[in-house]
Amino acid sequence: MQITASAMAVQVNAALQAAVDSDFRKSDNKKRDNFRNPAETLSFFGIEPNHTVVELWPGGGWYAEILAPYLSVKGQYIAANFETEPAEDTRRSQYFAKAGKKFEQWVADNKANVGDVSFSTLNPPTKTKLAEDGSVDVVLTFRNLHNWAMSDNLQPVFEGAYAALKTGGVFGVVEHRANPGMAADSGYMEQAEMVKLAEKVGFTLAEASEINANPKDTKDYPKGVWTLPPRLALKDVDKEKYIAIGESDRMTLKFIKK
Repeated sequence: MQITASAMAVQVNAALQAAVDSDFRKSDNKKRDNFRNPAETLSFFGIEPNHTVVELWPGGGWYAEILAPYLSVKGQYIAANFETEPAEDTRRSQYFAKAGKKFEQWVADNKANVGDVSFSTLNPPTKTKLAEDGSVDVVLTFRNLHNWAMSDNLQPVFEGAYAALKTGGVFGVVEHRANPGMAADSGYMEQAEMVKLAEKVGFTLAEASEINANPKDTKDYPKGVWTLPPRLALKDVDKEKYIAIGESDRMTLKFIKK
C-alpha cells in the first residue's frame, strides 16, 4: 500500500542540515532550496553519513555539493557520471562529455571538501553498472527520468539501480510529475507509470512524498517543463508569470529492494 509523507513529517539530522547550510555550497544553488527542499528530500530517503550512495548523472553538482561532504568521513559518494569518452561524435555525446569532464574537474578541485569521490559511467543501454552488485545503500536520481525515457532507456537504468543496491537498499526518485497522457519530451513523467516500471524491475514502493509538490504548476506550457524556472526557455515572454508559478511539480518516490 502506498503511504504518502508530508514535508512536516520528515526529521532532518544535524549533520545533514549542516551540509545543506554549508558555505561550501554556491549561493545560486542555495537560492533554489525552497523548491528543491534538499534537507527534507534526503532525509525522506533515509540517507545516513555512513551510507554508500550513488547519484545518477549529478550534472553540475547541485546535490553533490551536499552529498559528497556529508558522506566524506564515514560513507562513500559515487557519481554515476556522463560518458566522458564517447565512441560516437554527435552534438549530444559531446555535450555530455564536456559536462562530465567539468564535473570531474570540480571534484578534483574540491577534494578537501568532498573527500574521495568514486566514479562510474552511466550511458544506457550499454553502460548501466553503477557499482559492485549488492554494495550500495542508496541510489538517487533527480529530474533525469524523462531523458532516459526519450531514448527508450529507462528500464535499463532502473535495472542498474536494482543490481547495485543491497537488500533493503533505497532507490530515491525525484522527477517532474506529468498529468495523464503527457509525453516524455515535455520533461514530465507520469507517477503511476514510474511506480509500475519500478515494480516490474523488482522494487517495492515504500512511500510517496509531496515534499517537492507545486500545485501552481499546470504543465501546459509552450516549451514543456523548461518554460518554468530555472530554465525560463521563453526568456522574457511571460517571464513574471512563470516565475510566479515557480519550479515544477515533482514526484518524490522511495523504493526498496527487498
